[in-house]
Parts: sequence; C-alpha cells; structure tokens
Amino acid sequence: MSLPATSPQLGNPLATALREAVIAGIIMIGLALPLLGFQLQNQTGGGVALAYRFDWVVIAALIAFFGRFIVALSRPWIAHAFGKKPGSSARTTTEGTGLSGRLTSAHLGLVLGLVALVLPFLPISDRYIVDTATTVMIYVMLGLGLNIVVGLAGLLDLGYVAFYAVGAYSFALLSTTYGLSFWICLPLAGILAAFFGLMLGFPVLRLRGDYLAIVTLGFGEIVRLILINFNALTGGPNGIGGIPRLTFFGLPFANSAPDGGMTFHQLFGIEYAPIHRVMFLYYVIFTLVLITAMVSIRLRRLPIGRAWEALREDEIACRSLGVNVTAVKLSAFATGAMFGGFAGTFFAARQGLVSPESFTFWESAMVLMIVVLGGLGSQTGVVIAAIAVVAVPEFSRDLAHFRMLMFGAAMVLLMVWRPGGIIGTRAPSVVLGRSWRKKLADTVGGT
Repeated sequence: MSLPATSPQLGNPLATALREAVIAGIIMIGLALPLLGFQLQNQTGGGVALAYRFDWVVIAALIAFFGRFIVALSRPWIAHAFGKKPGSSARTTTEGTGLSGRLTSAHLGLVLGLVALVLPFLPISDRYIVDTATTVMIYVMLGLGLNIVVGLAGLLDLGYVAFYAVGAYSFALLSTTYGLSFWICLPLAGILAAFFGLMLGFPVLRLRGDYLAIVTLGFGEIVRLILINFNALTGGPNGIGGIPRLTFFGLPFANSAPDGGMTFHQLFGIEYAPIHRVMFLYYVIFTLVLITAMVSIRLRRLPIGRAWEALREDEIACRSLGVNVTAVKLSAFATGAMFGGFAGTFFAARQGLVSPESFTFWESAMVLMIVVLGGLGSQTGVVIAAIAVVAVPEFSRDLAHFRMLMFGAAMVLLMVWRPGGIIGTRAPSVVLGRSWRKKLADTVGGT
C-alpha cells in the first residue's frame, strides 16, 4: 500500500507537520508557564517563597511538540488506511459500524463485570484497592443514574448531587432517629430522592439548553445551603454522625458483638479480619450497580425509554407525534434521582457520617464528566470513564496534584477527536429484522 501523491494544495507533509508542532509547543508554553512554572513553598522561618519549575514547562512543551508532530505526520497514512472504500454505501457502513460497536461494548462490559466480580480475591488486591474500587462503584452508579437524564433524555442536569445528598441524609435521619436498617431505608431514600426529582422537574418543563442547566445548578446549591443552615434537622456544617454500619443480616463485622451475640466471623468459623467488612461493602455496591444497569437497559427498551431518546433527538417532533413531553421529562428526572438516592444511601452507610462538604458542585461536575467522557447513553463507557476519573489519580499522588488539568485536557481532546465519548456507539432501542428492512425498502422504493 503506497501513500497517495501529495497534492500542491497540501504542500510538503513534513513542513506542515513541523509547523503545526511548533505552534502546539508555543501554545503549551503559554499554558504551562502559569500552571506548572511557578510554585509557592513554605519557608522555615515562616512566610512563603516563589520557586521556579521551568524544567516542567520545557517537558510539557516537548511532549506537545513531538505529539503534534507525530499526529500531523501520520495523518495521510491514517486517512488512506481507514478511508471509505469505493462503491460502499452509507447504509451498509453505518449498519456494520453499529453492529461492531454493540458487540464490542457488550463484550467489554462483560469483561469488566467479571473482573469486578473476582477483584477482591485477586493476588494483587488489598484493602486499599478494594476500598478504591468501592468508591469507583459509587461513581459508576451515579453516572448510570445521570446517564438516564443526560444521555437518554438529553436534559442537562448540573445539580445531580442534590439527589445524592437527599439519599444520604434520608438514611442518616431514618437510621439514627427511628433505628431503621439499611435495607429498609434504601427504598425509602430512593422514593424521597425521586420525589425531589419531580420537584425539580416541574419548574424546568418549559426550559431547555443553557436555561435548564442554570436552574438545575441552582437547585443543587439550594439543597446544599439548606443542609448547612437547617441545624435542627441536618446538623448544620457538622452533619450527622453515628450512622449505623452495614451488617450481614444483623451480624456485625466486629471482633465481638456488643450485646454478646454472634458476629460475622463466628458464624462462618473464620478468624476476624477488618477486610471482611470492606469486601462486604464492595459486593453490596457491586450488586446495586448491576441492578441499576439492568433496570436502565430494560427501561430503555420499554416505551418510556424510547420516549426519552425521542425527546433527546427532537422535542418538537415528540409533541407533534402526541408524546406527553411533561410525563417523559418528569419520569426521566425521577428515575435518575432515584438511583442517585440509592448511591447516597450506600455512601452514608459506608462513611458513618454525612456532612455538606461531601455534596458540593464539584461532585455534580465530576459525575457529568464521567457521563460525557464515557459517551452519552453508553453504560460501558460510564464504567471506563469512572475508572479513569476516580481510580487512576488515586494510585499516583503526582497525578492527583494535576487532576483538574488532566480532566480539562481529556475533555478538550475528546471533544476534538471523539465527540461521542470513549464508547461513542449506541445500540438502537428498536432493531428491525432483515425481512422488515427489505419490506420497508421496497415500500419506499415503490413510492
């Protein structure tokens, strides 16, 4: 396979690649100089001093230079290798890509699920890894819930953390005040969160786009301020402590039961280890994530799921076809909020303490980032994005310092080269068989 001849309009590919690389290096110097070039350091006698890290700026500029040079130089080969073949129809190409995308996404999701199932028993796993994986699972559940609102229904929600907070505080209040267990509070907290989703849905029925985002952002901030200032109910800035921890059907994960009863390790005749509770929490959230994913898949194939996707594509067309847009929007907000409430309930049971600091706008932005990076409407993409956003910085303290810079760069690069997200293909809700496609094609051709 030979490279196509260079046209006069394109010029010399080497010179073009070098020019683009130089521009990218200069831009990176301008960006990296204020972000990486200076650092404030504490002095021994008090005060701070300004330290210079120009070597970091040079490294960033060289990475941008050589990266852009390689990409620009390999662009003709990539275009020639993956270009459209002559004589292939657009319909055939689209159908093949969609089928390949569905198979790849399904297989990848199955592999991720199997790895997550056996993760605590792998030789490399320890308490820190399992605990970090539990945190990733919480964000996966939040991402799946927000994916219903943003990915399927196309409603931009910047206040999703409010439902997360409602679920956490609902379990904290019900368990500490009335002594209800986690399994009883879990559906109650989901119902309360869904009710708050309906409360948010009514004011935004006529809004879309930027206006919808502003209202949902304000709703999230209103809930956070209520949690801070309503001291009699929420404990104010101190939050609510003393939340009962999860037990195995009433058996605590402790060395000895406080009332002289049986504990988890005594029931199974094993030696007590703190890792047992961590593994139990991991499998609880793993089960909740599986249920959330299966319910989301099932809902998408039902008429309500098809209505969500139709609303995302064209609201005016939905109204003209007789779809009750009000009910569709409210159902999307309520369903997504319910899953957020479930995740908040587990979060409160895991931490044993809830406070307003855990439910800031950054949490909403982080969950929305997971949904966008993974691909709107893609469940496997949400899992991959949650691992990249939550887990990767946890295992490298150096990367954790530049988390925001890395996230911003990833969002920019993704929007430029892959706007659909990591898993950009979405399986259609309704797939016609070959005979139906042939009948439809004959009908259209006959008319």
